[in-house]
Amino acid sequence: MKELNVIYEDNHVIVVEKMPNVPSQGDKTEDVDMLKLIKEYIKEKANKPGEVYLALIHRLDRPVGGVMVFAKTSKAAARLSEQVRERKIQKEYLVVVDGKFENKTGTLEDYLIKNQKNNISKVVKEGTKGAKLAKLDYEVLKYNEEIDLSVLRILLHTGRHHQIRVQISNIGHSIYGDQKYGSRGRR
Repeated sequence: MKELNVIYEDNHVIVVEKMPNVPSQGDKTEDVDMLKLIKEYIKEKANKPGEVYLALIHRLDRPVGGVMVFAKTSKAAARLSEQVRERKIQKEYLVVVDGKFENKTGTLEDYLIKNQKNNISKVVKEGTKGAKLAKLDYEVLKYNEEIDLSVLRILLHTGRHHQIRVQISNIGHSIYGDQKYGSRGRR
């Protein structure tokens, strides 16, 4: 079993660090995912026979690392899911991106559409069939002129497929190392 960094745990929730390149949940690759890892951890820790209940509250893209919250009971899952739907849970991200920004802060509002076949989203015109509004705020925390990279704090207002990656790339500042929407870097 892979090492699991538990940040917080009680009878209702468990908060863990997701490492980059670990899927949030099972996919066609059948690689070990966060749900499986945490279920194994709970089963082993509690010496619990049978199936372990664990609900995924939100996802992080496979290449992304960060903090994830999981529900250990159906009641906690319902309450947390409701908080996500009502935008009572704030999602904040730190990302390293290519280039220097003209403005220290900004808001991006775009319409995104997901191509199911190739698992890629793109910015499209408002009114495009199936497109959904995507909104985020960004703040430039630091810029390194020597390597032409910026560190951004991003606050999501919506949670669209690959949203940050698509919107940042669309304005010419792809996430460093993003092999799907990026332009440079390997990691």
